[in-house]
Amino acid sequence: MSPATPQPFELAPGIELGGDELAVMIGPCVIEGEDWLVEHARNVERMAERLGIKVTFKSSYDKANRSSLDSYRGPGLEGGLAALAAVKEATGLPVLTDVHEPSHCDPVAEVCDVLQVPAFLCRQTDLLVAAAATGRTVLIKKGQFMAPDEMLRAVDKARSTGNERVAVTERGTTFGYHNLVVDMRSFTMLAEAGLHGIYDVTHSLQHPGALAKETGGDRRFALPLAQAAVAAGACGLYMEAHPDPDLARCDRKTQLTLSVAEQIISSTLTLRRATRTAEVEA
Repeated sequence: MSPATPQPFELAPGIELGGDELAVMIGPCVIEGEDWLVEHARNVERMAERLGIKVTFKSSYDKANRSSLDSYRGPGLEGGLAALAAVKEATGLPVLTDVHEPSHCDPVAEVCDVLQVPAFLCRQTDLLVAAAATGRTVLIKKGQFMAPDEMLRAVDKARSTGNERVAVTERGTTFGYHNLVVDMRSFTMLAEAGLHGIYDVTHSLQHPGALAKETGGDRRFALPLAQAAVAAGACGLYMEAHPDPDLARCDRKTQLTLSVAEQIISSTLTLRRATRTAEVEA
């Protein structure tokens, strides 16, 4: 490893971030019911078994940043955590969810293995500190208005608690109206700053606000962008998969079917192993 390569750490029980294997975080955008979530998680568990990997299951109890007041946000903190706890009990998968308020961090950490700070909140000092103070892994999504090097200050806020298990998720930068562009140089920049870079496959496909009261997007580009990100140095993939994306209550234009997600993961696992082998040989 070169001095610029961040050291691996445990993302969730039994899952390493920054090692030879690609870390995968996958699940539906928002919780649409407890039984529904558990059933979907069982399918994710079976997919992981087919691929021979461990994955972290993700879903949100509250999507506080929606295009419209009419948009579905989720079951809320209490109902959402009950559903995520049911997933852990039924499958044994580690779980990840978003936190939006400092007061939510402790109860979320009692259930979830990974806390994620949303992109629009990536500079919120109190939230970053509260999330990291739980001792859980914290993923900070890079704001659409932030350059990669600016994220070091956000990470420093979280690390001020003594928690070193902090990583950054790249999800694109605002580029004109209703569009995001992912700069693949971001993963090198993050690594040079000593940070693990994760690629958010589906949110980077969004066209924010393009459908008036709903976010648009184009899932055609999920595979090539995921491959490009892993080839460029991303050590993990974050993606949203739904049993029927066109009927999803959130981000229906960018969520993937589980079969498509499996193809993307399989392809990028091969890429990750190849790039790690090339690094060692170099």
